[in-house]
Amino acid sequence: MMYLSAANHRIPLSDGNSIPIIGLGTFSEPALTKKGDCAASVKIAIDIGYRHFDGAHLYQNENEVGDAISEKIAEGKVKREDIFYCGKLWATNHVPEMVLPALERTLKSLKLDYVDLYIIEVPMAFKPGNEVYPKDENGKWLYHKSDLCATWEALEACKDAGLVKSLGVSNFNRRQLELILNKPGLKYKPVSNQVECHPYFTQPKLLKFCRQHDIVVVAYSPLGTSRNPLWVNISSPPLLNDALLNSLGKKYRKTAAQVALRFNIQRGVVVIPKSFKPERIKENFQIFDFSLTEEEMKSIEALNTNIRFVEMLMWCDHPEYPFHDEY
Repeated sequence: MMYLSAANHRIPLSDGNSIPIIGLGTFSEPALTKKGDCAASVKIAIDIGYRHFDGAHLYQNENEVGDAISEKIAEGKVKREDIFYCGKLWATNHVPEMVLPALERTLKSLKLDYVDLYIIEVPMAFKPGNEVYPKDENGKWLYHKSDLCATWEALEACKDAGLVKSLGVSNFNRRQLELILNKPGLKYKPVSNQVECHPYFTQPKLLKFCRQHDIVVVAYSPLGTSRNPLWVNISSPPLLNDALLNSLGKKYRKTAAQVALRFNIQRGVVVIPKSFKPERIKENFQIFDFSLTEEEMKSIEALNTNIRFVEMLMWCDHPEYPFHDEY
């Protein structure tokens, strides 16, 4: 692994751009989040040294992320090119003619003229339109036939127009990645695949496949997840209570969270822990002043249970549901 520091921790992407190996996740349940919390967190994070922010139109707070970035640029704390923003195309906007307007909506909210990375959030298409979680009168999900290659071509046009620097995907399995990689006339390869990844779900096979194809793995929920039973499988114990992570933490005078994050960045996996608590935002960034031994890395890898926290079971009958396949 190349040398990573708090001041310099970008890793290369296959298209010649680069991505900071740690970012701040900005998803927070809109109903449970005070207005302004997200903007305050992004500003604190920039002051601490974060340069990568992971967001989405779906999160309903891109305007706050944009305000925080604008403010820090105006202050002279950072330049636009220091910042790396990842936005996401939601499932109701997979129809090719809806891709550009969706990206433009994100850019308008952020008040930016480009994003650094734009990714397909899930490989499943839902009924196109403004209803983000479309259901019929009986509460049944309204799906749409996916054409991931057509969606990808629309994204390639956005890159050609200069609205996005790099293109990627999220929650794609191997078959879905191959669909794009093997597309006739492919212009730009996906540079990244954002998936759940942490010591209890280490993704060995998908990680190996992505490495073979020069695709960077970005780990969401790198510390496990909130324990919201509506969308989280709570049969797995909380990751941060793990005995090994805590004992390694004692050895290095670090927390279990810092050990879990260090484990992934040391494997070249980008981490995007979400927190809106200033002390946590700071703690999560302090992972560049220690490293784990090869044996310790192996013992953390051995914690893998192959059980996901984020299963998206409500969509398991979608033809493109990604998690039926082994990887």
